Amino acid sequence: MRVERVPFRLISVATAAIALAACGEKQSAPPPQTPEVGTVTVQPSTVPVVSELPGRTSAFLVAQVRARVDGIVLRREFTEGSQVKAGQRLYKIDPAPYIASLNNAKATLAKAQANLVTQNALVQRYKVLVGANAVSKQDYDNAVSAQGQAAADVAAGKAAVDTAQINLGYTDVVSPVSGQVGISQVTPGAYVQASAATLMSTVQQLDPMYVDLTQSSLDGLKLRRQIQEGRLQTNGPNAAKVTLILEDGRAYPAKGKLQFSDVTVDQATGSVTVRALFPNPDRVLLPGMFVRARIEEGTNDHAFLVPQVGVQHDQKGQATVMVVNKDNKVELHNVVTAGSQGQDWVVDSGINAGDRVIVQGTEKVKPGAQVKPVDAQLPPPPAPGAPSADQATASGYANAPASGASGAAAASGVPASGVPASGAASASAASAAQ
Repeated sequence: MRVERVPFRLISVATAAIALAACGEKQSAPPPQTPEVGTVTVQPSTVPVVSELPGRTSAFLVAQVRARVDGIVLRREFTEGSQVKAGQRLYKIDPAPYIASLNNAKATLAKAQANLVTQNALVQRYKVLVGANAVSKQDYDNAVSAQGQAAADVAAGKAAVDTAQINLGYTDVVSPVSGQVGISQVTPGAYVQASAATLMSTVQQLDPMYVDLTQSSLDGLKLRRQIQEGRLQTNGPNAAKVTLILEDGRAYPAKGKLQFSDVTVDQATGSVTVRALFPNPDRVLLPGMFVRARIEEGTNDHAFLVPQVGVQHDQKGQATVMVVNKDNKVELHNVVTAGSQGQDWVVDSGINAGDRVIVQGTEKVKPGAQVKPVDAQLPPPPAPGAPSADQATASGYANAPASGASGAAAASGVPASGVPASGAASASAASAAQ
């Protein structure tokens, strides 16, 4: 009986093929499961339309106290930074030259009045004599003319007396308005001039206080268009509510009201000025402070509130959301946002009532994928003192090198152990073959 030998190479190849086939059957992945995503069902809601504008405060009344006559300042009669009343004397300028001018004007007036009496008597006498032809008509006319000149001199003398009295009154420098007086620009002994309008001090009324805001003409145009389309409802310009945010980030307790909006656009900045009025009984607001004002311009009855985690932005900056359709497939929608309210984005368009927006698990799905939607369990609002988004981002950047290293290793096919993936697979196949 003859036994034929089978070559060893054929046996090895067959054994390796069977081993690989068995390994393939054991390593075959189970069918993929449908990913589960958390969704929220959006419905239109009434959202206040709020514009946040930068601005600066300005005093309700500002009066610069300036010299109206020349002279030496004798004394200052107020405390810098104190409250003064309208008409209260602030400075005293040397009145001696103006007293002398007043006395001179009074003397000139008395002389003119005495001359007028003489001229009146002369006219009365000539009037009788001219009727009897005792004096000529020319003499009578000259007497009447002199009477008129004397009357004019009296009027000029009265005006000179009034001017002298006014100038003498200007030596008492009084506050034109009630308010808080600022720093004194002159000291006793200083020489002030009316021709130079020497600034002596400034009085400002700080209650109430103006806030001058700047709004871009584009924002104003959008607002007017939304009102015309009926998407916004206004309560009237005088009833608009204004909330003020101070420089330290705190809200000013008192509410303000809009006064007017300028009708001229600044050609340099493309903005218009909006003025608001705020009560300031505690003098918290000071002129020149930088503030931010939130103006409630109306309400939007057709807005959708979408959690911020569900709104993404593409490379072009376009806001997008992922929506689960009726077939439980993912659709990508471009949306238009109009600011935020709390932890939600205010979406004007791009989604419809009843849409299920994915807010959890967006990183696991792509448009067109089949998903299993469930109601999202959103975290509660952050408690006071919790780290802000910037702090969270900073901590994420702190861990970036480690994750970046592992990502780079995965991309190059090198695991953490440093052994290439292809080499590890070759070693496993060789051992299985043996």
